[in-house]
Amino acid sequence: MIDGVMVKKLKVIADERGRLMEILRADDEMFQSFGQVYMTTAYPGVVKGWHYHKRQSDNMAVVRGMMKIVLYDSREGSSTHGEVNEFIAGIHNPILVHIPPFVFHGFKCVSEEEAIVVNTPTEKYDYREPDEFRVHPHENDIPYDWARKDG
Repeated sequence: MIDGVMVKKLKVIADERGRLMEILRADDEMFQSFGQVYMTTAYPGVVKGWHYHKRQSDNMAVVRGMMKIVLYDSREGSSTHGEVNEFIAGIHNPILVHIPPFVFHGFKCVSEEEAIVVNTPTEKYDYREPDEFRVHPHENDIPYDWARKDG
């Protein structure tokens, strides 16, 4: 596991009315601060990545569909420099992925329906100076291929 990354298995409580799932609590080990909560989606087969933040940590949970969330540690001096982590997250595997600053991350919708991610970053989005640094999803130095791995 990349240094600083944490994964929390989420508990779904279902009854005849529906279901409830806590995602992030102030008493969780990975909770640092609250910036905002937002949702983003991807259509089947779409890759959204790569990017990293210098100040904020992300806390991502997939609440509809299935996503492949991938992280890459490019931090010089990190004990896990060069490591790639891949998580399959969503309705069939409800997890929260905590992503520290300077760790590249992206995701791909791997379900047959639009997937929805809820993110609770530690900082609010700064429209004037976004804490977001991007590289092309396929043409970059990250040792990862977004293609499905059959076999």
